[in-house]
Amino acid sequence: MDDLVSIENLSVSFDTRHGQVDAVKNVSFAIRRGEALGIVGESGSGKSVVCRALLQLFAANARVTGGKILYEGDDVLAMTEADLNRYRGEKAAMIFQDPSTHLDPIMRVGDQVAEGLRIHRKLDRAEATVQAVQLLDDMKIRDAGRRASSYPHELSGGMRQRVMIAAALACSPDLLIADEPTTALDVTVQAQILSLLAKIREERKLTVVLVSHDLGVIGAVCDRIVVMKDGRIVETGTTEEILTAPKADYTRNLIRSQPSLLPDRTEAAAAGPEILSIDKLSVEFAAPRRLADIVAGRPAHSVRAVDDVSLSVRRGGSLGIVGESGSGKSTLARAIVGLTKAKSGSIRIDGPQDKQARARIVQMAFQDPYLSLNPSYTIAQTLSEPFIAHRLCAPSETPERVRRLMRTVELPENLLRRKSGQLSGGQRQRVGIARALAMSPEILIADEVTSALDVSIQAQILDLFKRLQAELGLTLILISHDLAVVRYLCEDVAVMQHGKLVEYGRSADVLRHPRTDYTRALLAAAPKLMTAKTGLN
Repeated sequence: MDDLVSIENLSVSFDTRHGQVDAVKNVSFAIRRGEALGIVGESGSGKSVVCRALLQLFAANARVTGGKILYEGDDVLAMTEADLNRYRGEKAAMIFQDPSTHLDPIMRVGDQVAEGLRIHRKLDRAEATVQAVQLLDDMKIRDAGRRASSYPHELSGGMRQRVMIAAALACSPDLLIADEPTTALDVTVQAQILSLLAKIREERKLTVVLVSHDLGVIGAVCDRIVVMKDGRIVETGTTEEILTAPKADYTRNLIRSQPSLLPDRTEAAAAGPEILSIDKLSVEFAAPRRLADIVAGRPAHSVRAVDDVSLSVRRGGSLGIVGESGSGKSTLARAIVGLTKAKSGSIRIDGPQDKQARARIVQMAFQDPYLSLNPSYTIAQTLSEPFIAHRLCAPSETPERVRRLMRTVELPENLLRRKSGQLSGGQRQRVGIARALAMSPEILIADEVTSALDVSIQAQILDLFKRLQAELGLTLILISHDLAVVRYLCEDVAVMQHGKLVEYGRSADVLRHPRTDYTRALLAAAPKLMTAKTGLN
C-alpha cells in the first residue's frame, strides 16, 4: 500500500494576545492510500489543526512554521489559491463536528450538495440537482428528493451530518477527513454514521482520516492510529497494537478513561425515603405551523414530549434517564426543576412546595457550559450571583462561600478572575456544577454534562459526581444518551423513547438483561474497545 499523503516535520503556531502558541510541533506521519487512519487525543492535542492543515484551512492567526504536506508528491502548503480550490473538493474534502455551523442556514441542503458539482464539474443547475438528490439517497436519507428542498434546521442532527458527507463526496475525492463527526450524536445515530463511513469507504475506495477523542469510535473504523498530546505524536501503530498493547502511559490513560471500560456501579446508597415522586406526568408543546397549514386553515396541534411517565427517586440515590434525542428525557428534567410546565400529572418533592423553595431543593447543571455561563462575567461574579440574588449569606461572607465552591469542584482559586471563555471545557463544566451547588440543593440534575468532553475529563467529572454524592448526600439525576456513563454512576435507570418510559429498574438488571428491543439497540450501538488483550493493570 503506497502513501497518498506524507506529512513531514509539520509545525503550526497561533499568534495570540498572550504570545505565540505552538499547536503542532514537528509532526511526521504518512496516510496510506485506501486506509482509514485514526488521529486521537484530548482537546489541545493538535489533532484538528493537523487535519485542517491537510486542506490549508487555517485561522487568520495561524502560521505554518515548518514542514511539508505532500499529496501525491505535491506540497499542499506551497499550492497557489487556484490549485487549492481544485484540490479542495476534487482531491480531498472534510466533514466537521457540528454541521449546524458549517451548513448555510438560509440555503436548501440540495443546493449545498450541488454547489461543488457546479463549481468543480461545471454542471448546470438541473443536472447538479439530480446528482445531489442521488448523493443524498446514497447517504440513506429517506425521501431524498423532498429532503433536498429542506433547510438545515428542518433536519435532525444525524441527517445534517449525512448532508455534509454528501457535499464532501460530491466531486469524488480520494481523501475524506472527518473531524469528530459523531461527537454530538446519539449512540444509535453515531453507529449509523460510522457504518455509513465504512460502507462508502469500501464502495469508493476512499482514504479516510478520522479524528476523535473516543477510542471506541476509532477502533470501530480505523486500520491504524496516531495518538497526539500537546501538539506532538505520542505513538503510532495498527489499531490492534494501540488498543491491546499501548506503549505510552498517555495512551493507557486514554483507554482506561473510555466509558465502555468504566466499572458498573456496585455500591448502593442507603435506602432512604422518597425525595421525588412523579405520577402520570405529561408535557405538551405546540407544534410549529407551516405557511401551507395556515393557508389551508389546518388547526394547530401539539406534540406530547413526555407521555404518562411515572417514577420515583429515593433520598441520596441516583437515577439515570437515557434515550435518544427527542425521547423526552431533557423535557422531563426541566419539568422537575420547574422550567417547563406539565400538561397533566404530578411532581412531588419532599419539602416545601412553593417555587422559591423548589429552587433551593432542586438545581440543574446544563449540557453546554458555553451557553449556560454568562461570557461577560468573571467566574467570581458567576458564583457570587446565587448568594446575592437569593440572599443566602451576608455580603461579607460571599467571597469565602465562592472559594469554598471552587474547592468543592476541585478548581484553583486563581481562575476566579477569568471569564468562562478563558477556561477549558472541563473547567467550565465544573463551574456550572459549582453554580448549581451554591443553593445547597438536595437534588442535582445533570443534563448531558459529559457528552462534549474528552474521555479523560469525562471520567474526572463522573468521579466528581460520585464524591459529591458521598460527601454532600446529594440525590443525583443524570440525563444521558450514554449507557456506559449511567452504568458507572447510577443505581437505577429509566429508558425513554418518544416521550414514554419503556424500561425502568435497577441499572444492573436493565443494562445486563434488557427487556425491550429499544434498550437492546442502545446497548448494541455503543462503541466498544478491543479489551480482551489490553493488559492495562
